[in-house]
Amino acid sequence: MSGQGAGAGQVGAAFERAAAERRAALIGYLPAGFPSVADAIVAATALAKAGADIVEIGLPYTDPLMDGPVIQEAVHRALECGVRVADVFRTVESVAATGVPVLVMTYWNPVDRHGVDAFARDLANAGGCGLITPDLPPEEAGPWLAVATACQLDPVFLVAPSSSEERIKLITSVCGGFVYAASVMGVTGARASVGDAAAGLVARVRQHTALPVAVGLGVSNAAQAAEVARFADGVIVGSAFVRRLIDAPGIAAGSASVASLAAQLAAGVRGLIYPDFTGE
Repeated sequence: MSGQGAGAGQVGAAFERAAAERRAALIGYLPAGFPSVADAIVAATALAKAGADIVEIGLPYTDPLMDGPVIQEAVHRALECGVRVADVFRTVESVAATGVPVLVMTYWNPVDRHGVDAFARDLANAGGCGLITPDLPPEEAGPWLAVATACQLDPVFLVAPSSSEERIKLITSVCGGFVYAASVMGVTGARASVGDAAAGLVARVRQHTALPVAVGLGVSNAAQAAEVARFADGVIVGSAFVRRLIDAPGIAAGSASVASLAAQLAAGVRGLIYPDFTGE
């Protein structure tokens, strides 16, 4: 059961446009509410305008088990500032206004607490295109898959190098939009090199689905983006963007830094790498 309709179609269209240009799509992640709700909107909008084909907005959660220290720090600070689920939808609405498809990345508990039906309606009304749920097993996703289809939202699930063929078949059968391939085992975070298992995982996933396969967890610069773009349909970058915001003295500098990195990575997925486009 994959997502159908206008919202779901925006994600697929973004991958189709990238494929028509013979390149991978760039997917950028930033959490809502960091450094503040308003500042997060500024940064995410800058990301969308600077070259991201799809934007992920993270929903801050108190126990982000899969997130590395950079994202954990940003999420913790967002929660300390009082970010709410409504602020996530507000962020989605603002970024969606740029015309770039927007997904929400979230652990399942906040969705369950908000109400599955209400969350789907609120996300769709904000212009969101789907939901990435790293800790929701497909076997328990029935209620979400039903309402996602009704609200024209893409349900995106993750596969990992440790996933069996049977598991990959199950996960891809319920995905919409694209399949999120975690390139390494463990928590998120920028790395000096992308895991060797990534290309093999993408090849395995493609044996089970015609959906695009996007690789995340580890990409931090244009050279790595170009490397992943050689074998994947999409390149997902999160911690590197968040680090730009954390290190900046203010939101003006932070959003400019995020936009600069987005432009570098957009060049990377196009195979256009220059000495100053390393992202270091």
